[in-house]
Amino acid sequence: MPHYTAIVTLLAVALYFFLATRVAVARGRFGVKHPATTGNPDFERIFRAHVITLEWMPTFLVPLWLCAIYLSDVAAAVLSLVWIVGRAVYFVGYSRAVESRLPGFFIQGMVCLLLFVGAAAGIVMRLAAG
Repeated sequence: MPHYTAIVTLLAVALYFFLATRVAVARGRFGVKHPATTGNPDFERIFRAHVITLEWMPTFLVPLWLCAIYLSDVAAAVLSLVWIVGRAVYFVGYSRAVESRLPGFFIQGMVCLLLFVGAAAGIVMRLAAG
């Protein structure tokens, strides 16, 4: 069982939940009432950073688990911690200015690529081994 990957999966979900609370706080601070998602650029950046994290979750979680199962639980978990840090950097940067999102985007994007490659390599190695 990939126990470490299970732990970091919960951490990733906790990050997503935390970002949702930041959106709720921003609604109050910037006076953006439900169901609106536009009207204040500061709120919109926080909202978009949260939504984009949701959009990336499948691209992160599927290769994460395949990499953990077919290659290495520890490697997948360590990469996932880097992804979480990257998403946090992305959120903080995007919340401040659109241009500041790029370092976090690069970090999390590279992690997703590495998890994908690790998952594919693990599957190929298992198939080759019979």
